[in-house]
Amino acid sequence: MKSDYVSHEINDLLGPLNSVEEKHAPSHLYIAGNRDLLRRSPKVSIVGSRKASSEGLRRASILTRKLIDEGMVIVSGLAEGIDTSAHEAAIEVGGETIAVLGTPLQEFYPAKNRSLQERIMREYLAISQFAPGSTVRPANFPMRNRTMALISDATVIVEAQNNSGSLHQGWEALRLGRPLFIMESNVKDTSLTWPAEMLQYGAEVLTRETLASLFDSVPRSPRDEPIELSL
Repeated sequence: MKSDYVSHEINDLLGPLNSVEEKHAPSHLYIAGNRDLLRRSPKVSIVGSRKASSEGLRRASILTRKLIDEGMVIVSGLAEGIDTSAHEAAIEVGGETIAVLGTPLQEFYPAKNRSLQERIMREYLAISQFAPGSTVRPANFPMRNRTMALISDATVIVEAQNNSGSLHQGWEALRLGRPLFIMESNVKDTSLTWPAEMLQYGAEVLTRETLASLFDSVPRSPRDEPIELSL
């Protein structure tokens, strides 16, 4: 397995950051895999609940495949549920994916994703802002989500409860001025308060009809054909 646990300054990996980007950015990242993926655009984060519904997993997989068809790199956090669905779908259709970890690179969380993480580290890219041997704390995961927002050109929240860690990424994307999309099923769920709050700050509802807004919001080549997606 090709791996690199040496600390890299974030400006060396991403290029110069502006003052807004620097506020929550880690100073260094540890990487394993193809570092060139960090400079490749467009990169879209697909995030959501660890305890996702079957419909949420289906939506994440379908969306991932459509994004890969459009030449986009899929970014996610290698957690259970939506993250795993996104990474696996990207690999299945021959796309590229980046895993942003809430643990040091040599640890595997959840343990059942070990083989998936090892494959991503070997064939794609895994990054972590946490030094080898450092203690894994709950606070690591919101920090990881902020870093995902930073490296991504856009973020999509597929499915999330009111206390989901994915919301940290949504708010950070909005703070950075990056496009944030919320799948319509969240907006229609009257038990959720966060979609309305994020929509007030500039998030967009993602439906089949508005999918073109996602493609148009990130740097990319022109589409050859209209996109059909059942969300």
